[in-house]
Amino acid sequence: MSYVSLTYWDLLAAAVLMLFNGMVSLGFNLGLERVLTINSLRMVAQLALIGFVLKFIFAQTSPLWTAALALVMVLVAGYEVQARQASRIKGWLSYGLATSTLLFVGVSATIYTVAVVIGPQPWYAPRYMVPVLGMVLGNMLTGLALTLNTLSESAKAERNAIEARIALGASRLEAMGDVLRRALRTGMMPIINAMAASGIVSLPGMMTGQILSGIDPVEAAKYQILIMFLISGSTALAIFLAALGGVHLLTDQRHRLRLDRLQG
Repeated sequence: MSYVSLTYWDLLAAAVLMLFNGMVSLGFNLGLERVLTINSLRMVAQLALIGFVLKFIFAQTSPLWTAALALVMVLVAGYEVQARQASRIKGWLSYGLATSTLLFVGVSATIYTVAVVIGPQPWYAPRYMVPVLGMVLGNMLTGLALTLNTLSESAKAERNAIEARIALGASRLEAMGDVLRRALRTGMMPIINAMAASGIVSLPGMMTGQILSGIDPVEAAKYQILIMFLISGSTALAIFLAALGGVHLLTDQRHRLRLDRLQG
């Protein structure tokens, strides 16, 4: 069995479905027509471009090209984490925290999964490394954005309670314990919901893609289980590290709450 190749007319026929988005926006005066159009065109351009880029990198099988693309993916993901926060830390600290967390956890988890668990030859094969890293980063950035935004918003909302705990002798981690737990729970909910719905409510993207390309459904399910474990573990570790980093950036060495470091 082989996959069915799509023509550009097929893609155009699928794009007709976007008209329903526009109709809903116009019917309820949502004002989203321009955003929908721009984002649709941006999505098409980005996916078309990455298709050609991946075709080139897959043909090179060079660890340097793979590392260069991975770095670009991490840098863009770090920007997306920062952009999705209503209240974020001023300057480069917010971007640095998100990017360093994504780089450390994302790359480490991807290398472990591809090199140790899957074990292709060579272990750095971009055909495995790049898609796995993309799935990991995509889920991690959502978790990080939710965690850091919840941390900042909750710290502002509970300022008096936090400062009262500090005045009574609590350390910054103790004073912000409730806020930290709420942020971690919020960041974990998307992946928990995704795991609960997988296989019953939805067939995840990787499994669906493999089935459409002709892979045996049982083998596709094995890969999807592997990916879900990878995404869940890496997301949990990433939001834990980022949340701790966020607590330290929102306080100082003297365990004082520093909401003046927030913007927005």
